[in-house]
Amino acid sequence: MPKGYTYILLCSDNSYYTGSTINLKKRWKEHLAGQGANHTRKHPPVRILYYEVYPRVDYAFYREKQIQKWSRAKKEALISGRMKDLHLYSQCQNETHYLLR
Repeated sequence: MPKGYTYILLCSDNSYYTGSTINLKKRWKEHLAGQGANHTRKHPPVRILYYEVYPRVDYAFYREKQIQKWSRAKKEALISGRMKDLHLYSQCQNETHYLLR
């Protein structure tokens, strides 16, 4: 299997888009041309903020699905390389749960 990439894009509305692909340069051009996902067609990408390389595309796809579930704050910690902070954003941030700690 070819290698895979998981990536995070900054879009024109300041949202993040997380995807995976076997060819990051080609996929970036597709997003710019409006041939990417629905989100990037509606909110064109501005730049690639982050990417990871995997030996297999199925690993990249799995990682994409994992990151898509994350909060914006947790994605920003990943993008900025604050790996030690990732666990902080894994904890429940719901006010009710927070008050019970």
